[in-house]
Amino acid sequence: MTLLDNVFEFIDMRSFSNLWFWIALAVVWASASHWVLGVPWDMAIRARRRRDQAAMTDFEDMVRININRLLSVARESGVILAGLVAFFLTSLAILGFGYGNEFSQALFLLGFPLTGVWLVSLATAQTIRARGLAGEALISRLRWHRLVVQVIGVVSVFVTALWGMYQNMNFGVLG
Repeated sequence: MTLLDNVFEFIDMRSFSNLWFWIALAVVWASASHWVLGVPWDMAIRARRRRDQAAMTDFEDMVRININRLLSVARESGVILAGLVAFFLTSLAILGFGYGNEFSQALFLLGFPLTGVWLVSLATAQTIRARGLAGEALISRLRWHRLVVQVIGVVSVFVTALWGMYQNMNFGVLG
């Protein structure tokens, strides 16, 4: 066995039968749900519960900073980013589903729904800026955004689990 064979045996490129893939999938969706527009959700809870103006001000400032950053990136390089993301997702889909590369399937099933989260985040950021939301209205809007991200995550994990089970059963029968 060569060194490369040992590395690939250790990594196990069959993603859907690898525990590390499922741990990474759970961490990605837990993080996406916790970091709402780049702001930790516990800041929103703390600002709402304490009725403390300093906590609410800190929360609003964090949201404002992250919204400005997000919309700035979208405005300045959104077209280039959209083209690159489309290229990579299309490449992963072709390699994964067209040529049967399981690692590419796993990356596609992880990346495609995150693209949806990115688009929802952009829409939420634009809505918050356009309406000038603050205080309870801002927390309410971010709660709605978090719920949408969680729904995308649940559907994504469900589809990935179904596809992973299919791949594992198919690989077990044919492999």
